[in-house]
Amino acid sequence: MPQYASLQDDIVALRPVMQAFAHRFTRSDADAEDLTQETIMKALSHLDHFTPGTNLKSWMFTILRNHYCSQYKRSKRCRPASDLSDGSFEIPVPSDQDWPLRLKDVSDAIDRLPQQLRQALMLVVAGRSYMDAAKECGCEIGTIKSRVARARMALMLALDEVSFSEAATQ
Repeated sequence: MPQYASLQDDIVALRPVMQAFAHRFTRSDADAEDLTQETIMKALSHLDHFTPGTNLKSWMFTILRNHYCSQYKRSKRCRPASDLSDGSFEIPVPSDQDWPLRLKDVSDAIDRLPQQLRQALMLVVAGRSYMDAAKECGCEIGTIKSRVARARMALMLALDEVSFSEAATQ
């Protein structure tokens, strides 16, 4: 490897310039030092890829930039989802397993409503206006509003949402 001895010296001589260039990427002295050292190691291990007569400094800058980009992409791709020591597993999170049970309770409570209250409630819940619901049920708009209010109150009581007096004031 005597033909590369001069080239090796030239590469090592570029170290301060390479470190300044690396610092522009990393913004950290320690990271720039690491990046420079890795670039020099790569260049020295691949001297056979350098074309004599071309610009050594440009070749080194290209190696440094490519190595930095590869590390950056890898860090984005391989970042752990969560650090187990950050305490994120200590925060209590409410479970959502009871939603299917709650849905069944609500469905059962609606089924237990008297037919007129259930019909009025379901029409309004489906997005029909009180006027349309009244026409479909063959009654006045005030009657539909009253039926919907009584159905809501009955559901709140059946589902233990509020007491009767609280339900009556809502």
